[in-house]
Amino acid sequence: MMNSQKALQSILDSDPFLRPYEKILQHRINKIREKEIELTCGEMSLADFASGHEYFGLHFRDNEWIFREWAPNADKIYLIGNMTDWLEKKAFSLERIDEDGVWEIRLPAATLEHGDLYRLRIYWHGGEGDRIPAYARRVVQDPVTLIFNAQAWHPSSPYRWKHPDFRCSSDSLFIYEVHVGMAQEEEKIGSYREFTTRILPRIISAGYNTIQLMAIQEHPYYGSFGYHVSSFFAASSRFGTPEDLKDLIDTAHDSGINVIMDIVHSHAVCNEVEGISRFDGTLYQYFHDESRGFHDAWDSRCFDYGKHQVLHFLLSNCRFWLDEYHFDGFRFDGITSMLYLHHGLGKAFTSYDDYFGNSVDENATTYLALANMVIHDIRPDALTIAEDISGMPGLALPVSEGGTGFDYRFAMGIPDYWIRLTKDIRDEDWNMGHLWFELTNRRYTEKTLSYAESHDQALVGDQTLIFRLIGSNMYYNMHIQDQNIGVDRGIALHKLIRLITMATAGNGYLNFMGNEFGHPEWIDFPREGNAWSYKHSRRQWHLADDTNLMYHFLLQFDHSMIALAKNFHLLESSWPRLMFEHSADKVIVFERAGLIFVFNFHPTISHLDYRLEAPAGKYKMILDSDALEYGGHGRLLPNQYHLTLADDSRNEKRHLLSLYIPTRTAIVLQPVLK
Repeated sequence: MMNSQKALQSILDSDPFLRPYEKILQHRINKIREKEIELTCGEMSLADFASGHEYFGLHFRDNEWIFREWAPNADKIYLIGNMTDWLEKKAFSLERIDEDGVWEIRLPAATLEHGDLYRLRIYWHGGEGDRIPAYARRVVQDPVTLIFNAQAWHPSSPYRWKHPDFRCSSDSLFIYEVHVGMAQEEEKIGSYREFTTRILPRIISAGYNTIQLMAIQEHPYYGSFGYHVSSFFAASSRFGTPEDLKDLIDTAHDSGINVIMDIVHSHAVCNEVEGISRFDGTLYQYFHDESRGFHDAWDSRCFDYGKHQVLHFLLSNCRFWLDEYHFDGFRFDGITSMLYLHHGLGKAFTSYDDYFGNSVDENATTYLALANMVIHDIRPDALTIAEDISGMPGLALPVSEGGTGFDYRFAMGIPDYWIRLTKDIRDEDWNMGHLWFELTNRRYTEKTLSYAESHDQALVGDQTLIFRLIGSNMYYNMHIQDQNIGVDRGIALHKLIRLITMATAGNGYLNFMGNEFGHPEWIDFPREGNAWSYKHSRRQWHLADDTNLMYHFLLQFDHSMIALAKNFHLLESSWPRLMFEHSADKVIVFERAGLIFVFNFHPTISHLDYRLEAPAGKYKMILDSDALEYGGHGRLLPNQYHLTLADDSRNEKRHLLSLYIPTRTAIVLQPVLK
């Protein structure tokens, strides 16, 4: 249990601009403490409270089946399925066992078999409906009728973990964001098994140490990218079995790779049969009532984070994925929508007042803090990441220090800035000072993760970074023998943008699968508007594997970039230190982990004998974006050395590097010990 006075002092010390909001911060800290006491009654840990998945839902224990559901507005509930020929039978009627609305049924072992389909038929005053149980762990869709049902999952041989005690290392994160279904090359939905055998080796080879799995929680519409969740405790069956997912995670652990999942607690799908909306006949069982319970922009339902049973459901969901599948943590999706009553829509966050006004949903901030407490109590090494566009202070500070408890937060302004630069501003007008500010503008007391683009920038309706740089030429002029000025520009800038984003990152770096080699197409899931095509719902790995295409060079550069960062512990080092920037020359120079990074973004001018002040000594060029092996022009000699020159022309002794910096080129210099 936290010390509220100590927590308040910690967060105020971390940011003096928070002092005018001291009373509000103290109120929030107290609320977290009070809610923890309320939920646990002072008799159990919060992690023990978050065990609803072991009570509710279908379980086989002591040689009998036990099923429980929370449905306070229900009058009658029947279990129907294969075992009842989908008919209501008295023997399968649930009994209400308490005043809170918990229903239960116990059945002999022979009643259900592994693989049986089932659902609930719920009656309430004035209505009835079929429902998938809220805590269902396995949900499948009939390929012909397209109807979803829960499925009894009780294999004769449970999965045996090869690495049950895997723990995350303390290294900086290099995250590879993936979607299992679209990870394969064929025009279809990929499987967990295919991902394990075909894609996981690519990630290992590329040097990334963390996989972020999208679309794991069951969702009825594939095209929602997994963000319209219906069954929160069920791993999507369209990709395979629970054992297949466990093997994917276990195999990743075998190579020392962390596996985190996108967890969606910011909203839920509106579907009533497949989802939990109007589950017991009321709109407000899990969600806010009336208009507040609907997210109009996302066409989804909004949780009521002030309700005891909602907290039980969501906190248990956090624990379930850790316990059952051995995930190593979570990226919490869309928490800006949770934090504010306006969901962050059309809102410009321009002052601290925006974080402490009446628009903040303090029940949501309390829930997020409790979720982090549960996760880190169960797995102290677990990773939690906040996806927030508002810049809410304290998200990535420990709860014990007055924060919300996330380990990391995304620097979401960076990809947006790259969009503006590459879409709306000519290269010759890029301002180096502005660029440096955007890349390094972060809350320095909180850990951040940077990225040039994620899946968000690849969705249909937008354009990938490489497409904005090259355009349609990438369909016709990417052969290594072609000479196209547009392709040349795009290849060069793609490398510079990704390198400077990674090298200035706070504590980690993220890449969406395929973007490392400049995947040429956007993401467009099968839908009515594209005749249910999978053409743009896949990754064309052969482009990167073909040594006759330029994509191969981008992949090689990404491998070298990640290897450099890991070898020199770049992101574990202190913040990058700006040494020099010149907007007219389009030059940025900075130091980090003892390395000197030199960037020339100029589209037409190669700087000859360009002098930069640096510590005296000898330097070796260890990375050159213009090297032939990366699709460059090879204008610099590989592995060349540079000696600083003494200069006293300003009546002070300085040491200068004299460099040739070709157009659109970045080099990294390592000091050589004498």
